[in-house]
Amino acid sequence: MTASQCRGTQARECSSRGSREHVARRGGFTNEPPASATCATMATGCERGIQGMSREPNERLIAFMAEAKVSNKGLAKRMRDLAAQRGASLGTTHVSVQRWRDGAGIQPKTAAIMADALSAKLARRVSAADLGLLGTDPPIRHPHPAYPVALSDALSALDSLTQEVPGSTSVTGLVVGDGDVNSAVLSWMVSRPDGISADVAGSRRVGMREVLAIRTAAGMFSRLDFLYGGGHGHAALRHYFRHEVLPLLSAGYSEKVGVALFGAAAEIAEVLGWTAYDIGDHALAHRYFLSGLRLTQVIDDRLLGATILANMSHQANYLGHTVRSAQLARAAIEGGRGQATPRAQAIFAAHEARALSNAQDFAGASRAMNDAERYFERAGTSQDPEYLAYVDEAEIIGEFSHCFRDLKRPAESLRFAAQAVAQTDAQYARTLGFCRMVLAQSQLLNGDLEGALSTAGLAVDEGESLQSARFVRYVEDFQREISGYTDIPAVAEFTEKVAMARAELDE
Repeated sequence: MTASQCRGTQARECSSRGSREHVARRGGFTNEPPASATCATMATGCERGIQGMSREPNERLIAFMAEAKVSNKGLAKRMRDLAAQRGASLGTTHVSVQRWRDGAGIQPKTAAIMADALSAKLARRVSAADLGLLGTDPPIRHPHPAYPVALSDALSALDSLTQEVPGSTSVTGLVVGDGDVNSAVLSWMVSRPDGISADVAGSRRVGMREVLAIRTAAGMFSRLDFLYGGGHGHAALRHYFRHEVLPLLSAGYSEKVGVALFGAAAEIAEVLGWTAYDIGDHALAHRYFLSGLRLTQVIDDRLLGATILANMSHQANYLGHTVRSAQLARAAIEGGRGQATPRAQAIFAAHEARALSNAQDFAGASRAMNDAERYFERAGTSQDPEYLAYVDEAEIIGEFSHCFRDLKRPAESLRFAAQAVAQTDAQYARTLGFCRMVLAQSQLLNGDLEGALSTAGLAVDEGESLQSARFVRYVEDFQREISGYTDIPAVAEFTEKVAMARAELDE
């Protein structure tokens, strides 16, 4: 292209594109400035040979999209939806996707979201580098393992944490050494309560009305999480916590109000951790759990702290860290001693059983399940906090069904899973979806392929409104288990049902 041709092209492009994004820098990322902001960029590009004409198509991305059977519009929609689940806004369109297929540069966070979206569609993990976006994988976020000694440091860390939008950390993205986790747990176990600095002079005065509002919010978002998945409420709750809750912790209050206030704040942190876990941001979830744990230390709330440890055990087991999961569950049992109610002890023991079952320790899992059953028999003898309301008989039975499934005990798995499905309240829609998928897997273990497909199909139908990465994984696990039956029409029909459910994201 001659210089005069280049200048003509430059003028036409600048006048027609307006503020559309253009020109990616070779070999890296770009902020993609609007063409109207600087046409000189295009002139420079012409003199260098015009990247848009010289860059190669991204054959890897094209191949992965073909394998996933996803269109430009479909991938763009999946990326926007995934970003929204994580509390972020993404302006990706089918035009953006085509530019990336043509070899244009891409922002690291956008590349990571694309990789996660395609991973979900393909039912296996692919990275941005796998997609031909070399150098675009952002460094894995290493959650700060330190357990702050000073309360001021803990509050400062929380302030920073609430500014962090859920990113692209995958199920393999939680990189925290056992020593770091053990150190944090030990610090909590042996800590002395900070105590409340009541009646700080010259600051805003907080009363029980504000505390009640925070507890109401915690309960509301927890119910939303159970009903629709973590993706529906995480962003709103994070905003509420940052702007309405954290400022109150540094305000003035009586000792009674202060104790209630820190307890309510810890509950919010726990729900934030759980919702981040459910949408697949495990590093962020871990940090919220540890922050909530630190808040419980202020007021010596061993029950809530132990509950958070049990949540961390649940997450560790999900990620396949069975030894850590069992240890965290035992830490919950020991750390909550003296304050934990029988209902709490039952769920702590059930989480230990889940970890041991996943590790194929039948004897240990049986003992832990017996402990959980024994504790739950006394569940009505003590006053439980509202955040333990979900721990009913169906919840314990559901945990046992997971245990027997993992232990490959067909009869027990089928019996407990069927009971869990029958008894789970509809307000716990996500839990019901999990239990249905476990029932389907149990039916498969018992050789009932037709029943398994019917049950899994119902779970998919009823779970379409869930914004839960965990539910998606249950479905994907089941799909892998039936992958050897592709010649059976009913299996093909189920595969098509799942594909259609996912295709709705593309519309």
